[in-house]
Amino acid sequence: MIRRRHGKGARRRRWEGLREKRGRSIFLLPSLLTTGNLFCGFLALLLTVQTRHTEAAVAIFVAMVMDLLDGRVARLMKATSQFGVEYDSLADVVSFGVAPAFLMYSFALARLGRPAWFAAFLFAICGALRLARFNVFTGVADKRYFTGLSIPAAAGVICSSVILVNGTEPSRAVLVTMAIGTYLVALLMVSTFKYWSFKEIGWVQRHPGQTLLVVVLGVMIVATNPELFLFIIFTGYAMSGLVRRLIVGRAPVATPEPAQNTT
Repeated sequence: MIRRRHGKGARRRRWEGLREKRGRSIFLLPSLLTTGNLFCGFLALLLTVQTRHTEAAVAIFVAMVMDLLDGRVARLMKATSQFGVEYDSLADVVSFGVAPAFLMYSFALARLGRPAWFAAFLFAICGALRLARFNVFTGVADKRYFTGLSIPAAAGVICSSVILVNGTEPSRAVLVTMAIGTYLVALLMVSTFKYWSFKEIGWVQRHPGQTLLVVVLGVMIVATNPELFLFIIFTGYAMSGLVRRLIVGRAPVATPEPAQNTT
């Protein structure tokens, strides 16, 4: 009897140890994806220094995929934490704030003088402010909308414009247009325009087959001319907040309550 009890206790301790290791693995996976996001942003900086602008833009797009996956994986595995939120924001500052700003500076703004390259700094600082505001209002804001253009979408505008123009010798008018666009995108990030977040759409759950068909068709269309269609998609989304404000009008702004830490 004593041996049997000791055997059961050992099995129980072994089982609890395995559960603890599994729990640590679940919490580690989203952080590994966030680290991949940060690595892609750092790689984009290195490629920009080597004037490999298209490759740098692609690295930032890969960082977007990592950023999309880490949040989804954390929610599916119920592994969300305040540490993950803060780590994700720090990675986003590098991948979608500093890296696109430096990419735009190296590709276009360096040729236009101080007023133009200041746009790169404005983009980086507006991206950081956008992330800080998002973290403060997490849990109290309407999940259907983002307030201000999200920083990955802003980075998408920058990267898609570089890919579109790269390979040709841009005229001064094109470079000035890119500088003005950088200013505009930076200001959209700290604006109060509402952008669809696509987080609370029940149509996807109700019609999974149609959703899959639309996604496949969208990928096929983009694949025919990725340089042009990526620019159209990201620029169209960036302008959608302004168009929505003009159509819907300015809604009354409610004073938010202090955010509650639920993770």
